[in-house]
Amino acid sequence: MDSPVPPRATGPGPRRRDRHGRGMRGPIAPPQVPLAASRADAFADLVQDSVERLERRWPQLADIDFLVLEVPRLDGPGTTWNDEAVPLGGTIAVREGQPARVVVYRRPVEIRTKGRDERAALVHEVVVEQVAELLGLTPETVDPRYGEE
Repeated sequence: MDSPVPPRATGPGPRRRDRHGRGMRGPIAPPQVPLAASRADAFADLVQDSVERLERRWPQLADIDFLVLEVPRLDGPGTTWNDEAVPLGGTIAVREGQPARVVVYRRPVEIRTKGRDERAALVHEVVVEQVAELLGLTPETVDPRYGEE
């Protein structure tokens, strides 16, 4: 049997309507609930909680910028890599009017942890270690509970 109507061309074009004609779907959860936060936002909150915990004891941390990056860069000046370990964090000293910076790398930390509590503990360890490096102190001096959690 010959069909007078040619088959519809399927291709990567824009969809005119959704499957049942009800319009586009909205978000799964409202923005006020924790489910709506992305993993990157939740990780940044863990870093911020750790910083706030340390700022009570060390007010000079207000002059330090804390950053979250996805992964460490390979092409930075003076960056040497070995096959043994990927850094979880780093520091950038004060230069040319820019404040000192502490960087925490999200993906390496997430890969090494299983749950939120374990991730929060590792984030705090990394922040304490990097702050101690910037201040020239031991991690136990920066946070007396370092290593206990």
